[in-house]
Amino acid sequence: MSEDIILETRGLTKEFKGFVAVDHVDLKVRRGTIHALIGPNGAGKTTVFNLLTKFLPVTSGHIVYKGQDITQQAAAQVARSGMVRSFQISAVFPHLTVLENVRVGLQRKLGTSMHFWKPESTLYQLNDEAMALLEAVDLAEFAHTQTVELPYGRKRALEIATTLAIDPELMLLDEPTQGMGHEDVGRVVELIRKVAANRTVLMVEHNMNVVSNLCDTITVLARGSVLAEGPYATVSQDPKVLEAYVGSTEEQAA
Repeated sequence: MSEDIILETRGLTKEFKGFVAVDHVDLKVRRGTIHALIGPNGAGKTTVFNLLTKFLPVTSGHIVYKGQDITQQAAAQVARSGMVRSFQISAVFPHLTVLENVRVGLQRKLGTSMHFWKPESTLYQLNDEAMALLEAVDLAEFAHTQTVELPYGRKRALEIATTLAIDPELMLLDEPTQGMGHEDVGRVVELIRKVAANRTVLMVEHNMNVVSNLCDTITVLARGSVLAEGPYATVSQDPKVLEAYVGSTEEQAA
């Protein structure tokens, strides 16, 4: 595998009792890029994410990460190797403060992530690093706010911060702007652009304004198969994409 490809799938397939949800998907994600996986509802996007992060077993095909076949690896092993899915693995604790949530993500570096009986003072050494992460996602002023009190868009920013605490090489973002107002969408887009400066991002996203402004490469899925791939300017003009994706949008609006 070329050194600039951090993640590749070869013939990735998932069947559910005869129904093919993901059908021989070949995907290549280049290092240092933001790559979007888009398509109409039911296209198989979330299933692909579930296969990549081992929430589901693969029916056939292979997943290769950093040159290693990880098809049979467990979810925890994949996360430890640097591929982390935000908004799933990094769920926040609503009744901890914002700072405490990020500190939990950093505990792994101390080797005490399961030592819940240790006094809180043992975690104070992580405060500076946690605050640096909060500053990176524009949440420093909320450090001592209970997470349940955060606005929705800020919670999404916190989820990204807790994912960054694990120091991933490849971040998988599952619908990062879903349910947000315009102001929150703009904030999260800038945050993704910022954190992508030193890592690779693969994201599922419905908002085409986000995809067009943020992503280097777009892979379009339809009925579990790859329909088109390339930069947004090319993909958005593909007649097959317009029929499958825009047509689906019109049907949903009807």
